[in-house]
Amino acid sequence: MQATERAEQSAEQEPAQTADGGPHAEPAADKHADASEPGATFDFMVVSNRMPVDRCSPDEPGCEDGWRRSPGGLVTALAPMMTKTDGAWVGWHGAPDEHLEPFSHGGIDLIPVQLSTRDVELYYEGFSNATLWPLYHDVIAPPEFHRAWWDTYRKVNKRFADAVIRYAAQGATVWVQDYQLQLVPKMLREARPDLKIGFFNHIPFPPPEIFAQLPWRRAIIDGLLGADLVGLQRSSDAGNFMRSARRFLGASVKQQQVHVKGADGETTHIARAQAFPISIDVKQISELAQRPEIIERAKQIRRDLGNPKTILLGVDRLDYTKGIRHRLKAYEELLEDGKVTVEDASLIQVASPSRERVEQYRLLREEVEGTVGHINGTFDTMQNTAVRYLHHSYPIEEMVALYLAADVMLVTALRDGMNLVAKEYVTARTNNDGALVLSEFAGAADQLKQALLMNPHDIDGLKDTIMRAVNMQPAEAARRMRAMRKQILTNDVDLWSADFLSALKEKVVRDDS
Repeated sequence: MQATERAEQSAEQEPAQTADGGPHAEPAADKHADASEPGATFDFMVVSNRMPVDRCSPDEPGCEDGWRRSPGGLVTALAPMMTKTDGAWVGWHGAPDEHLEPFSHGGIDLIPVQLSTRDVELYYEGFSNATLWPLYHDVIAPPEFHRAWWDTYRKVNKRFADAVIRYAAQGATVWVQDYQLQLVPKMLREARPDLKIGFFNHIPFPPPEIFAQLPWRRAIIDGLLGADLVGLQRSSDAGNFMRSARRFLGASVKQQQVHVKGADGETTHIARAQAFPISIDVKQISELAQRPEIIERAKQIRRDLGNPKTILLGVDRLDYTKGIRHRLKAYEELLEDGKVTVEDASLIQVASPSRERVEQYRLLREEVEGTVGHINGTFDTMQNTAVRYLHHSYPIEEMVALYLAADVMLVTALRDGMNLVAKEYVTARTNNDGALVLSEFAGAADQLKQALLMNPHDIDGLKDTIMRAVNMQPAEAARRMRAMRKQILTNDVDLWSADFLSALKEKVVRDDS
């Protein structure tokens, strides 16, 4: 989905199909290096599972030489910096078993890392998404521990690290992104101690009691501690990480500083762990929300649903962490109780396809679609539909129209690093109307305290909160929305990246002084 969870999506996009023809290198203006040139090196490098471009058809809008810039928040935040500085982005281009040489697109130098079909199966679908993802999300689904997965994870991390080592200039700043690459920081430190290394984890970090299940827990912590600065979404995530460092590596933790010890017991390196809550491209969402054609599209959506009194909206990747089943259960019971009717209310559920080759996700889709069918079969009338279920990806323009059409936004995540949908909805409500029902287990709850916070596991409590949102008086809605909008407008994705890189620079300067 092009709007949903855009920062997470930069690391979570599905593998693309191999396309015929490769990219054509274009000259990067005002750059000191070109990755396609022998011996090229860069002063700033971003490393993520996926490159910031997607395959596209030449006849699609915005497609240049078979590539289009990805819509992820991470890309939005860093692209201007990459185009203005001597920077390069290391990542997989999305097609297994295909070799690409470094190239440039949109003023960004790109260094592809090659993955085989087996790498995708074991490193990406296996260890990253069937071991780490459920483990880091409070074992909502049982994680699987397979040594072959772990071996491939290590080998692929080494491949990413080797690309950085090859292209990083002396003293370069390297920013590694997310849970797929947790071993890269130490690999870089061992090979290139001259580098300034940052790492950001876009998903939650579990408490030591859960993290303890991972057979390779020491290696993961050790890998992360190769960074000078480890960024996490919430203060609680940073605390969990530091407690795990103390428990599993015997590291000394003083305030936010983790003292890494060598074999002789002496401190060899000090890493800092700190919360940096990620945000969104506020300017883009605000501008789209005020376009006449998008405002008209929002009105058309309401008309297509029969102009109900209340539209409720859920927007998620189809993932078991998002609480979609809990949301549907609560809504079905509200219909059964007669507190809402299909004549007065309609729920739009956008569930973008996600990891469809993973068994847990196939089963989730079957369950969600079966529940939607049961609700609609029970409560639909000839004129009204209880749940409009959309298993599609949509462009950002359509998503903003949905945000404008919806009176109540339902974010019922069971565990979420941040949840940028909540922030996008609030940003789009330029008239300070609408209501946000937000899970206390989403990172956004730390910042959007004026939302209607709830525990999605408490179905009765969730039902009460939904009804409170449906019946909220305009004055209260405006007061809450105004406060949330102020928080987001002053803390956008540009400030997030600037704060992280500034903290990384300051940390390294202090260590060197």
